[in-house]
Amino acid sequence: MVSEIKDTLSGRWWGQGPKVDLFEKKFGKKFGFKYCVMTNSGTAALHLAYILADNKKKSNWYRKTAIVPVLTCTATCHPLKMQDISIIFADIQKDTLTMDMSDMESKITYNTAMIVTVHLGGLVTNIKEIIKIAQKHDLPIIEDACQALGAKDVGYGDFTCFSFQAIKGMSTGDGGMLVCKKKSDYERAKRLRWFSIDREQKIKKNWQAWDRRGITFDQEEIGYKYHPTDIDASIGLVALDDFDKNQAYRHKLVEVYRKELKDAKQVTLLKTGDNADWLFMGLISGNRDKFAERLRKKGIETNVAHIRNDIFTVFGGKRLLLPNMNAIEKKYICLPLNNHVAEKDVRYICKVIKNG
Repeated sequence: MVSEIKDTLSGRWWGQGPKVDLFEKKFGKKFGFKYCVMTNSGTAALHLAYILADNKKKSNWYRKTAIVPVLTCTATCHPLKMQDISIIFADIQKDTLTMDMSDMESKITYNTAMIVTVHLGGLVTNIKEIIKIAQKHDLPIIEDACQALGAKDVGYGDFTCFSFQAIKGMSTGDGGMLVCKKKSDYERAKRLRWFSIDREQKIKKNWQAWDRRGITFDQEEIGYKYHPTDIDASIGLVALDDFDKNQAYRHKLVEVYRKELKDAKQVTLLKTGDNADWLFMGLISGNRDKFAERLRKKGIETNVAHIRNDIFTVFGGKRLLLPNMNAIEKKYICLPLNNHVAEKDVRYICKVIKNG
């Protein structure tokens, strides 16, 4: 990694340059995506996706809501507010913590502009069902796959967003990727990420902004400073080489967890499936805080990672009547899972849990 970064720092481009282009191509080739736009965060990728999905011909002032699962990182929702799109929260499934499809469909109205699905913890949501619902109601799907890079079935949505933030399965320090289905969206996204400037036109003019006193490109809409740097891309190029090995290790740790805890009385395991295993989550049968404190005293860190978004003031500040979310709100917990956790650590954690 050091040599790759050194090569960038000794060259012409520190900002967005040829290594960003190279990383996009290699990322697309590795994961099977055609139109990839690297951004400086997964949140930026989501914001661009919401802009592109907000079809002005169909989304009039009265058609401005998005349906989102209530349990997600708040980064899923902030960009919707930035677009002045109202958020309708859908309930989750108790056994996966991902969006409940029947509740989601029941909340589709004439005002609905898009469906946002979140692969929480890396678990891909019900693909066939969500596609069927979206097609039935002629709605675009935005996949928040920021926690699910490596899951085999991601990328079915009209737009798919990934995160390379510091603690993700693959990191560039911070960064993201927007995957588009249509070439027109891909080309627009590339302009939007850098102040609506058409870099291809600048390249054709040898990076000269002016030609015979006439500007060589126009800026037709509001753009953003969402572009990454070649330094980010340098880290990403190396991270791609290590990705499969790191993912295999995470899957191995999860296998140990599931084997050791399958009969544990204190923890109910969630259903799994196509899963990138970014988080390992379970439901606690007793008092979660006491459970977490008991593990803390044994040197084991736990967390909840995310909490329901409806209770945040910015998103309404009201605990909605969502039966499944309400039932498990104080039960779910995340156990240690990263590439610095050893298999013996997982066995120790499981032993402490079972001996409780």
